[in-house]
Amino acid sequence: MGQLLIVDDDLAIRELMKLYLKNEGFDVVEAQNGKEALKIIEKQTIALLVLDIMMPEMDGWEVIKKIRSTDSEIPILMVTAKGETTHKIRGFQLGTDDYLTKPFDPLELVLRVKALLKRAKINTSQKIDLGTISLNRQSYEVLKNQEKIGMTLKEFEVLFTLASYPNQIFTREQLITHIWGIDYEGDDRTVDVHIKRIREKFVDSKDIFLIESVRGLGYRLVIV
Repeated sequence: MGQLLIVDDDLAIRELMKLYLKNEGFDVVEAQNGKEALKIIEKQTIALLVLDIMMPEMDGWEVIKKIRSTDSEIPILMVTAKGETTHKIRGFQLGTDDYLTKPFDPLELVLRVKALLKRAKINTSQKIDLGTISLNRQSYEVLKNQEKIGMTLKEFEVLFTLASYPNQIFTREQLITHIWGIDYEGDDRTVDVHIKRIREKFVDSKDIFLIESVRGLGYRLVIV
C-alpha cells in the first residue's frame, strides 16, 4: 500500500492526524500547501489524500481539480470548517470522496480513512457482492440468489459505480461524466430515470441495499 498524504497549513492539526494514523499502522507523509502536495504525488505512491481547503500557495480546490484532471483515482478526504455546506457541495462536484468537518474527532478521521481505502479496494475489482446480489463487470451480469436480473448497460454501470463506493455521494454531473461521457448533451435527469428503474428492479432487496437521494447533491448506495 502507498502512503497517506496529509495536506494542511496548520502544523498542530497535521501532527494530530499523523499521530492517530501512525498508531493504526499507516505510513504518513505531510505537506503544508497544495504545491508541496502535488510534488509529493508526482514522486511517490499515495494511497489516500487528507486535504484541507483553505491554504496558502495553492488551496484544496485547485489540488482536487489538478488531481482529477489526470483521471487519478486517489481517494480524497476533504477537511472543511464547521458549517461550510457550500464547501462540501463544491468538493463533491470536483471529485472529493468524503469530507471531515473541523473540529473533528481523531478516531472519526481514522474510521473515514479506513472506509475510503476499503472502497478503493472494492473499486479495483471487477466483481461486487452485495449480500445475495452479485455484480460482474466482465460479463455485465447481475445475479440475485443465482438468478439473472435483466438490466441495460447504463443501468448496470450506474449501479456498479454506486456499489463501488458505498455511502459516497455522487452528483448527477459526476455520474453523467463517468458513464455517459463528458460530451453527453442530454438532460442530466436521465440519471433520475435510471435510478428509478434500478430501484424498481430491486424493490424486494431493501434489506440488502438502498439507493438514497441526497437533497441538493445526488445519490448514494447504502448497504443495510
